[in-house]
Amino acid sequence: EVRGAQENNSGPGTKRMLPVRLADIDWSGCAAVYGRPYRDRVIHLLALRDYKEPELRARLQRDGVRPKDKDSLGKILQQVANQNAKDNSFSLKEHLFQTLQTDWPGYSKIDRENLRLILSRKSAPSQNLTSSSQTTSPGPSERDAPARP
Repeated sequence: EVRGAQENNSGPGTKRMLPVRLADIDWSGCAAVYGRPYRDRVIHLLALRDYKEPELRARLQRDGVRPKDKDSLGKILQQVANQNAKDNSFSLKEHLFQTLQTDWPGYSKIDRENLRLILSRKSAPSQNLTSSSQTTSPGPSERDAPARP
């Protein structure tokens, strides 16, 4: 996250804002993401969590938006996302999880770990269906088992 200034506590109860020198900012992640297709950027953000359109737009603008992409977010969301009517948030369509790049340049180390967890959860139900359909006498599922204290 790039911030415009850093806080400096120079004395008790005193907070001064110091300017950040542009030379001190690591722009490599921003530049790498800025060069990627806008649609891919939206997909990779929605893979990590649900977004409302204003916060998604703000997140995309933080890394930079080309003039040609400025008005295309609504159209892209129709293509790649499902809208939750309750809170007006958008989530990535299930089939697009297969197209994700786990080494996406806009992801932090934590984002990559979270994505791996998300992808493993999404693949787990299909693995369970395959293994349980091959057994002849399935036992009780975890969900049917009594709750443990």
